[in-house]
Amino acid sequence: MKETQKKYFGTDGIRNRVGSGMIRPDQILKLGWATGKVMKARGESKVMIGKDTRISGYMFESALEAGFIAAGIDVMLLGPMPTPAVAYLTQTFHADAGIVISASHNPHHDNGIKFFSSQGKKISDSIELEVEAAFEEDIEVVPSEQLGKAKRIEDAAGRYIEFCKSTYSAQAKLDGYKVVLDCSNGATYHIAPHVFEELGAEVVSIGVNPNGININHECGATHVEALQAEVVKQRANLGIAFDGDGDRVIMVDEFGKVVDGDLILYILAMHSGLEVKGVVGTVMSNLGVENALRDKGVGFERSQVGDRYVMQKLTEQDWKFGAEPSGHVLCLNKTSTGDGIVASLQIMSAIVSTGKSLAELTGEVEFYPQVLKNKRVDNAKKIMGSDVLREAIIQAEQRLGSQGRVLVRASGTEPLIRVMVEGADGVLVETLANELINVVESEIS
Repeated sequence: MKETQKKYFGTDGIRNRVGSGMIRPDQILKLGWATGKVMKARGESKVMIGKDTRISGYMFESALEAGFIAAGIDVMLLGPMPTPAVAYLTQTFHADAGIVISASHNPHHDNGIKFFSSQGKKISDSIELEVEAAFEEDIEVVPSEQLGKAKRIEDAAGRYIEFCKSTYSAQAKLDGYKVVLDCSNGATYHIAPHVFEELGAEVVSIGVNPNGININHECGATHVEALQAEVVKQRANLGIAFDGDGDRVIMVDEFGKVVDGDLILYILAMHSGLEVKGVVGTVMSNLGVENALRDKGVGFERSQVGDRYVMQKLTEQDWKFGAEPSGHVLCLNKTSTGDGIVASLQIMSAIVSTGKSLAELTGEVEFYPQVLKNKRVDNAKKIMGSDVLREAIIQAEQRLGSQGRVLVRASGTEPLIRVMVEGADGVLVETLANELINVVESEIS
């Protein structure tokens, strides 16, 4: 199914500013009912709901709960919990679906809904279309004796902490390692510090005081400056930053240098202890990582941007590891979806097993200069169809020749045009990125 066939769902569920579009309590209630109706038709009866720490989560949790109950679906409420935890717990509790109320790395004023199947994987395009079709109908409440019931799962955090610890595979624990964690004032705040402490690490935590509106604010995987400074200040071995819902991870070595999803993928391929025939990146992945992996005899495939597309290609190839530079990392030998804590534990396993530092493990990769620029727009589709922009892209590609790449695309989660230019000549890369952003701006006006 093509993304354009869908009216409400984007590349990662449904997302918008709170109070806009689908992200309103009345719409979310109906979305819960519509999803419940589709589940009922499939003979399903039980859903699990988790959320991140943004203030609007209370409102949407209640709305979803009411919608599912009206459709006759039983609801299990987890409260604040990382997205991958919901995927995992959906499986262990044998729920028919998992729902996460989160806008991931976005600011507090946005929110969204993500859906997981009973196998802890993103639901298919076809099911999303079924839900959209049901959403267009009028709500019909089931008879009173058939209404769903709701209960809270009190031991969810402890269960997930134990699962995360079980994925750590090095024989020695983390004793002697000092780790700085940035939990982005998000859903990992009461999970990640316990995981690393219980494995023996000395943990310094930042971003662990959520107040409903500070999620992702100048912290976490999208703003690693605070983590970089803290790692150097604390003379720590490394730092780990999660995003607001815990499905992304970005790391920082002992010198404060960023280790993104590309480099994490390289370490997984080289030091997982498995025979790795190939890995999956995206069109945004750096050529330097692809070249380094191919030099080591590891295949490299690119997918569209979006962890669901990375997952699709991994499934097609029957491979285990995939990642986006932004920090979505898939370790399918350990879990069913992108999990920031689990991915970082695999890197810790590699560090302990090899006796090398994070900087040493990434030192074999020579990155190509890459510039990323974003421009907020009202009508991304119209701008992407511009002949002027298309011609500018062609000219930029010709100037780079075989020594680089250009990618201009509309974001699947935000009202942005994203420009990426990559090549051997850093000055030319920067120049071309600026020129393309200027073209986008001129097309807006």
